[in-house]
Amino acid sequence: MTGWLGRLLVERLIRLAWLLPLAMAGLFTLVSLAPVDPITSYVGARVAEVGPDQRAAIAQAWGLDAPAPERFALWLGHIARGDLGSSITFNAPVAQVLAGRAGASLTLIALAFLMSFAVGLSLGLTAAATRGRWPDRAIRGFAVVLTASPGFWVALLLIALFAVGLGWLPSCCAAPPGLTADEADLAARLRHLILPAATLSVVGTGPLILHSRARAAAFLESPAARHLAAHGARPGWLAWRPGLRHALGPALAVHLAGTGELIGGSVLAETVFAWPGLGQATVRAALGADAPLLLGIALATLVVVFLGNLAADIAARLLDPRLRQA
Repeated sequence: MTGWLGRLLVERLIRLAWLLPLAMAGLFTLVSLAPVDPITSYVGARVAEVGPDQRAAIAQAWGLDAPAPERFALWLGHIARGDLGSSITFNAPVAQVLAGRAGASLTLIALAFLMSFAVGLSLGLTAAATRGRWPDRAIRGFAVVLTASPGFWVALLLIALFAVGLGWLPSCCAAPPGLTADEADLAARLRHLILPAATLSVVGTGPLILHSRARAAAFLESPAARHLAAHGARPGWLAWRPGLRHALGPALAVHLAGTGELIGGSVLAETVFAWPGLGQATVRAALGADAPLLLGIALATLVVVFLGNLAADIAARLLDPRLRQA
């Protein structure tokens, strides 16, 4: 195990070593070319009261008066020292903003990941067990609808049904009004988490249903499954026992590889439900042209996506020894 795992880690770290500088340069270029003026966003409605000398002083204090290559080199130097800069939007160090909001985002993404995986795998196996019949067609149709549904539409539908219509779940924030997430009890925090997690889980559920169904159906049509069926094994048992073993590894690998999509979807979910995570901070930083915070969030996202893909590769090789020599 150590041999193939060591080779995989070295290979991925080498890939990260040349991808990371390219990604950092691309991110810095995109942020620098943004049409929003950070000084205007920072001053707000009082921008007319700021004279040229004051604008020049602010630009000099923030390092905006230097050429882009010089600012990029300066930023890389700060990154090498572990300094991500200061956020204009939150008036705090970027590292502090990331640390304060990462927990909320990771909780949301983790729950959405588990919900999506459980629902997608279960429906995929059920569709495989009933392939060719109406449950199979209904589940595949449901998967296609989920895949094609915009996230904001799903969010509004869930709010209209469960928050406004039935009044079962709250549609805002991470805690009841007047309380912080730390002050609210576990039950209250979970109630506030359900709708944003359900919205985010839609991102990967549809493709996972179709992928799990395809893997399980391929096993059910194999000679081994036909042999078991000839000895009295029922389709449901075949799909949920040996079929599950054949579908679980690839499904987990595919789902882990979709970590980037979950992170992207969390921006929408956190914005719609006012969830106090990094997705909401990303929107505020973009609207305020907060370059240090945008770059810090982008770097953190890049690392998380890398770890998600690495976990997908490791999981695939643990569950399928044939891939270890690939």
